[in-house]
Amino acid sequence: MSFKTDIEIAREASKRPIQEIGAKLGIPEADLLPFGHDKAKVSADFIAAQRGKKDGKLILVTAINPTPAGEGKTTTTVGLGDGLNAIGKKAAICIREASLGPCFGMKGGAAGGGYAQVVPMEEMNLHFTGDFHAITSAHNLLSAMIDNHIYWGNELEIDERRVTWKRVLDMNDRALRDCVTSLGGVANGFPRQTGFDITVASEVMAILCLAMDLDDLQKRLGDIIVAYRRDRSPIYCRDIKADGAMTVLLQQAMQPNLVQTLENNPAFVHGGPFANIAHGCNSVIATTTALKLADYVVTEAGFGADLGAEKFMNIKCRKAGLAPDCVVLVATVRAMKMNGGVAKTDLAAENVDAVNAGCANLGRHIENLKSFGVPVVVGINHFSGDTDAEVEAVQTYVKKQGSEAILCKHWAHGSEGVKEMATRVAEIADSGASQFAPLYKDELSLMEKIETIAKRIYRADEVLADKKIRDQLRQWEEAGYGHLPVCMAKTQYSFSTDPNLRGAPVGHSLPVREVRLSAGAGFVVVVCGEIMTMPGLPRVPSAEAIMLNEDGQIEGLF
Repeated sequence: MSFKTDIEIAREASKRPIQEIGAKLGIPEADLLPFGHDKAKVSADFIAAQRGKKDGKLILVTAINPTPAGEGKTTTTVGLGDGLNAIGKKAAICIREASLGPCFGMKGGAAGGGYAQVVPMEEMNLHFTGDFHAITSAHNLLSAMIDNHIYWGNELEIDERRVTWKRVLDMNDRALRDCVTSLGGVANGFPRQTGFDITVASEVMAILCLAMDLDDLQKRLGDIIVAYRRDRSPIYCRDIKADGAMTVLLQQAMQPNLVQTLENNPAFVHGGPFANIAHGCNSVIATTTALKLADYVVTEAGFGADLGAEKFMNIKCRKAGLAPDCVVLVATVRAMKMNGGVAKTDLAAENVDAVNAGCANLGRHIENLKSFGVPVVVGINHFSGDTDAEVEAVQTYVKKQGSEAILCKHWAHGSEGVKEMATRVAEIADSGASQFAPLYKDELSLMEKIETIAKRIYRADEVLADKKIRDQLRQWEEAGYGHLPVCMAKTQYSFSTDPNLRGAPVGHSLPVREVRLSAGAGFVVVVCGEIMTMPGLPRVPSAEAIMLNEDGQIEGLF
């Protein structure tokens, strides 16, 4: 049986004018800034006017560690939002924007799939409303102003060896990870070693996604530490006098983007930090706005629950005062078989033993999520080749873990295929069963926070960090940053730092390669293992297959 591609389904969508979608949430037409007919930004004045209203229920969608078999976390987020609306609930979706890097690299787009998609899919996966370009420009404006300050006399006495602010680009480009700038003589400034990160790893991206309004945004931008003097005293963005201009560049980008699902339900798509190198959640302003406008808000956290969900709980919820009422953990039979040792080429054959062997990864995530005090329900994202015996094996395993697993067929059937899950999630969210609490307290030392995540979430035996890293953490604590949460940069493919170590490994160590203080965002980035904050393209990048066809339509994006 042949299925339509995601892009074919998206092109057949019967989209409604964005004003109609806004009206479903009570957003007046005057408070929408349209980008064409099917997407718009929501005005800051309207958002500010909602603050005294009661919050709806918050539902987090997360997943097991990703495998080449596919898990469908965004697809499930979209499907569940449609399902809640289909059973008579007023629901909205909050997801992240797509980065061009993975879109042209190996991951593809990030708008869902099958009959559980957000549209316009092509525009969302490319330039969308220009938010990422604004973030890139604001970040690099600061970079330019730092070098310009040094060129014109260096009044702040910046130690050129200790400029910590890199440049960014929204593209996978390994050649820019480590480079030297300002070559070519006196007119070009003072040569120094620096590099590029991908835009989604920018502290400006994190700040935009954690700021509550424009005033908060400018304060956080001003708090960015960009360099140090020879006496190790910090230089802030506000010292360079860049925070005002950066806020101007980001003014429109701060406004959440409103689009729609294939079933014409509202979806906020805003912000896009990666979960393996940043905090992996959509913007606080989008989520908090949606909670004022809808009775149920379904949001996602990037990659597996060991990364995205952990950061959602320990960083986003902590900073924004949020608390999830229910967590949906997405898994697939195919992924269980891969975790059980089956090669991707052999996934079509029924293999209940491999499913049972691979469920350890799922069990670890269930246990971890429950440690935050939140109720967990597993969503089995259905693939056409799944057998009844394999699905039953997952459900039986999950039941033994004290949870429940529900088969979801939203990819093939839209909201009709996820009504059972939607009904159960609404019941759990309404029950008040959640007793959410972050995993660690602010008062712990930075190293203790790292060790807590390493041991309780990753199940590592120890954290390996040399004296230089430990001394750096202590210096930040002495400078008043010890209360900050930590943001772990680690491979998404495993609980360990070895991407090939699937399942639920124990007895491993967590090597910390580097730590970075994001004083404006309000966390400390902990770079572990071989993870890179500027990814590279694969041997055969997706870009090779992306083109315009004879009708001027985009091909190869999905």
